[in-house]
Amino acid sequence: MNQTEDFRKYAHEFVDWIADYYSDIEKYPVKSQVKPREIFNKIPVLPPETGENMADIFKDFENIILPGITHWQSPNFFAYFPANGSYPSLLAEMLTSALGAQCMKWETSPAAAELEARVTSWLRDMMGLPSLWTGVIQDTASTSTLAAILTAREKYSDYLINLNGMKDYSDLRVYCSEETHSSIEKAVKIAGIGNSNLVKIGTDGNFAMIPSELKRRIEEDKKNGYKPLCVVAALGTTGSTAVDPLKDISVICREFGIWLHIDAAYAGSALILPEFRSLTDGLEQADSFVFNPHKWLFTNFDCSVYFVKDPAALVRTFEIIPEYLKTLSDNKVNNYCDWGIPLGRRFRALKLWFVIRSFGVKGLQEKLRNHISIAKTIELRITKDKNFEILAPVNFNVICFRYKPDNLLSGEALNCLNENLLQTLNKTGKIYLTHTKLKGKYTLRMVTAQTNVTLEHAEKAWELITRTASGLTI
Repeated sequence: MNQTEDFRKYAHEFVDWIADYYSDIEKYPVKSQVKPREIFNKIPVLPPETGENMADIFKDFENIILPGITHWQSPNFFAYFPANGSYPSLLAEMLTSALGAQCMKWETSPAAAELEARVTSWLRDMMGLPSLWTGVIQDTASTSTLAAILTAREKYSDYLINLNGMKDYSDLRVYCSEETHSSIEKAVKIAGIGNSNLVKIGTDGNFAMIPSELKRRIEEDKKNGYKPLCVVAALGTTGSTAVDPLKDISVICREFGIWLHIDAAYAGSALILPEFRSLTDGLEQADSFVFNPHKWLFTNFDCSVYFVKDPAALVRTFEIIPEYLKTLSDNKVNNYCDWGIPLGRRFRALKLWFVIRSFGVKGLQEKLRNHISIAKTIELRITKDKNFEILAPVNFNVICFRYKPDNLLSGEALNCLNENLLQTLNKTGKIYLTHTKLKGKYTLRMVTAQTNVTLEHAEKAWELITRTASGLTI
């Protein structure tokens, strides 16, 4: 059998396996139950000297690898934020892999560059974002936020930091709330600004940034010789999906000439729903905005869409054109390798195109509304149960709650009880939840956002949670 026929045979078998996997996914434990190094110790110390049969390799995939997989596509996955996929996205990924294109420049695959320009403008309009914003697809929101801070840094210094380094700019400041994602902290370190120059602003009872506190800290820093550079505001924090008051924050940024970056990595998808557009009040003043279709828009990881008001500043920050990358079309097209950190780029726009066309705007809206409705139903169940309490507003479809039986425990004892509950639930393999801490309270997070989750899945999960909690020793 030649290579092509061999590929054809196993490709058909793999597709059959994938279809069966999705049909039977609820039979697997949602969270992998293996112990540390259990998979590692099953893999031979040395690689094979000669090639092995694909049938044997796939058998080891099923027997060794699969037990160590946490099944993010299971409708019983309620942890973190999802990394959702869908059949249209999966089919596009197969084609992307088959093409094997490295889409760094327009010349290396014109369709990749031009499709990226089109689908990002589709999303901008679907979400009601400012019409003058321009989009580019990055890998993750972490990379997008780093790109925002680096661009803010260069624009502030008239691009002299790229030229001379940080020697004259050791006192830049970046601001975010105490609930903002850890990627902001990582970005300021990588950007050379320094972790000590990340100022975390206090939050209100709904875990949103307090604008007056932001303004006070900026004014204080300016008096002390610091240079306020950038504010990162959240449209949906990681812990509780709190929404910072963008309008008030944008006014402050405009007053002091500070770059405003909006991190909407998860909740940004909700902006395709007209009923959530009020959250964008003030957003038109922002300089950059990021959201991840790979979280809640059914597009396989990785796919992060980053919008900028001034694409020329972004390009000037990252553009490097050695002789071997120069082409005749450079002044006529978008070379997206100059719009971010990596030179090499995957053809991510294809799966996004497949998803939007397959679902349609109305189909995507229906999915998101259903997920939000499920969350509201479970929130009501929790509210009515005297042994549980809601710890944060359910702004979208993330429910933050804890077990608090008869007010018998408080403080660390109550935190330990909820940690025990979480670990016990996840060991069952029937559902997967994660946690955060809100104002020191150990908080269970239930996210009803997996592509194929239904109300029945969520209600079964709630039944398991209450049954397990009642069996714990207090």
